[in-house]
Amino acid sequence: MPDTEAIRQTIANAEKHQNDLEEFVDLHTADALIVNIAGRRVLGRDAIREAMAQALATPLAKVLTKTEIVDIRFTTPDVALVSCVKQVFDEREESGGLPARGSLTYVVAREGDDWKIASAQTTPVLS
Repeated sequence: MPDTEAIRQTIANAEKHQNDLEEFVDLHTADALIVNIAGRRVLGRDAIREAMAQALATPLAKVLTKTEIVDIRFTTPDVALVSCVKQVFDEREESGGLPARGSLTYVVAREGDDWKIASAQTTPVLS
Protein backbone atom coordinates (compact mmCIF):
# COMPACT_ATOMS: atom_id res chain seq x y z
CA MET A 1 0.00 0.00 0.00
CA PRO A 2 1.65 3.28 -1.10
CA ASP A 3 0.20 5.28 1.81
CA THR A 4 1.92 2.98 4.27
CA GLU A 5 5.28 3.60 2.63
CA ALA A 6 4.67 7.38 2.61
CA ILE A 7 3.80 7.26 6.31
CA ARG A 8 6.91 5.21 7.05
CA GLN A 9 8.94 7.87 5.21
CA THR A 10 7.40 10.68 7.29
CA ILE A 11 8.34 8.85 10.50
CA ALA A 12 11.84 8.13 9.15
CA ASN A 13 12.20 11.83 8.31
CA ALA A 14 11.18 12.78 11.87
CA GLU A 15 14.01 10.60 13.17
CA LYS A 16 16.48 11.85 10.55
CA HIS A 17 15.72 15.52 11.22
CA GLN A 18 15.35 15.37 15.01
CA ASN A 19 18.09 18.00 15.39
CA ASP A 20 17.19 20.04 12.28
CA LEU A 21 14.69 22.62 13.50
CA GLU A 22 12.91 23.64 10.30
CA GLU A 23 12.94 20.22 8.62
CA PHE A 24 11.50 18.62 11.77
CA VAL A 25 8.83 21.26 12.36
CA ASP A 26 7.72 21.13 8.72
CA LEU A 27 6.78 17.46 9.20
CA HIS A 28 3.93 18.53 11.52
CA THR A 29 0.44 19.90 10.97
CA ALA A 30 -0.13 23.53 11.99
CA ASP A 31 -2.04 22.45 15.12
CA ALA A 32 0.10 19.42 16.01
CA LEU A 33 0.38 18.19 19.58
CA ILE A 34 3.50 16.61 21.06
CA VAL A 35 3.86 15.03 24.49
CA ASN A 36 7.48 14.01 24.96
CA ILE A 37 8.93 11.19 27.06
CA ALA A 38 9.33 13.56 30.03
CA GLY A 39 5.64 14.53 29.85
CA ARG A 40 6.03 18.02 28.38
CA ARG A 41 3.03 18.94 26.24
CA VAL A 42 3.56 21.33 23.30
CA LEU A 43 0.63 22.57 21.21
CA GLY A 44 0.98 23.89 17.67
CA ARG A 45 3.77 24.14 15.13
CA ASP A 46 4.96 27.55 16.39
CA ALA A 47 5.23 26.28 19.96
CA ILE A 48 6.98 23.13 18.74
CA ARG A 49 9.50 25.30 16.87
CA GLU A 50 10.11 27.42 20.00
CA ALA A 51 10.44 24.43 22.36
CA MET A 52 12.76 22.62 19.97
CA ALA A 53 14.94 25.70 19.43
CA GLN A 54 15.30 26.05 23.21
CA ALA A 55 16.16 22.36 23.63
CA LEU A 56 18.71 22.36 20.80
CA ALA A 57 20.53 25.26 22.49
CA THR A 58 21.14 23.06 25.56
CA PRO A 59 22.74 19.68 26.24
CA LEU A 60 19.36 18.15 25.29
CA ALA A 61 20.68 18.31 21.72
CA LYS A 62 22.77 15.27 22.73
CA VAL A 63 19.66 13.18 23.43
CA LEU A 64 18.97 11.24 20.25
CA THR A 65 16.25 8.72 19.48
CA LYS A 66 15.70 5.84 17.11
CA THR A 67 12.16 4.82 16.17
CA GLU A 68 10.92 1.39 15.12
CA ILE A 69 7.43 1.21 13.63
CA VAL A 70 5.44 -1.69 15.06
CA ASP A 71 2.03 -1.12 13.44
CA ILE A 72 0.11 1.27 11.20
CA ARG A 73 -3.70 1.40 11.41
CA PHE A 74 -5.90 3.64 9.32
CA THR A 75 -8.83 5.24 11.14
CA THR A 76 -9.94 6.89 7.89
CA PRO A 77 -8.26 6.99 4.47
CA ASP A 78 -6.60 10.28 5.52
CA VAL A 79 -5.68 9.52 9.16
CA ALA A 80 -3.54 6.75 10.63
CA LEU A 81 -2.26 5.66 14.03
CA VAL A 82 1.38 4.65 14.01
CA SER A 83 2.61 2.57 16.96
CA CYS A 84 6.35 2.66 17.55
CA VAL A 85 9.09 1.73 19.96
CA LYS A 86 11.43 4.61 20.70
CA GLN A 87 15.01 4.02 21.86
CA VAL A 88 16.57 6.96 23.70
CA PHE A 89 20.31 7.57 23.59
CA ASP A 90 21.31 10.18 26.18
CA GLU A 91 24.84 11.32 25.37
CA ARG A 92 24.90 14.20 27.86
CA GLU A 93 27.71 14.30 30.40
CA GLU A 94 25.12 14.43 33.16
CA SER A 95 22.15 12.36 32.10
CA GLY A 96 18.75 13.70 33.04
CA GLY A 97 17.49 10.27 33.99
CA LEU A 98 15.38 9.76 30.88
CA PRO A 99 14.08 6.24 30.28
CA ALA A 100 16.00 4.34 27.62
CA ARG A 101 12.79 3.22 25.90
CA GLY A 102 9.34 4.55 25.20
CA SER A 103 6.12 3.55 23.48
CA LEU A 104 5.51 6.22 20.87
CA THR A 105 2.17 6.73 19.14
CA TYR A 106 1.82 9.07 16.19
CA VAL A 107 -1.37 10.28 14.59
CA VAL A 108 -0.59 11.22 11.01
CA ALA A 109 -2.90 13.03 8.63
CA ARG A 110 -2.83 13.43 4.88
CA GLU A 111 -2.27 17.00 3.70
CA GLY A 112 -2.43 17.00 -0.08
CA ASP A 113 0.11 14.41 -1.22
CA ASP A 114 2.02 14.46 2.09
CA TRP A 115 1.51 12.78 5.44
CA LYS A 116 2.06 15.12 8.41
CA ILE A 117 2.37 14.39 12.11
CA ALA A 118 -0.76 15.65 13.89
CA SER A 119 0.12 14.14 17.28
CA ALA A 120 3.03 12.39 18.94
CA GLN A 121 2.77 10.89 22.43
CA THR A 122 5.63 9.02 24.09
CA THR A 123 4.99 6.95 27.18
CA PRO A 124 8.11 5.89 29.12
CA VAL A 125 8.74 2.16 29.39
CA LEU A 126 10.19 1.65 32.83
CA SER A 127 10.91 -2.07 32.81
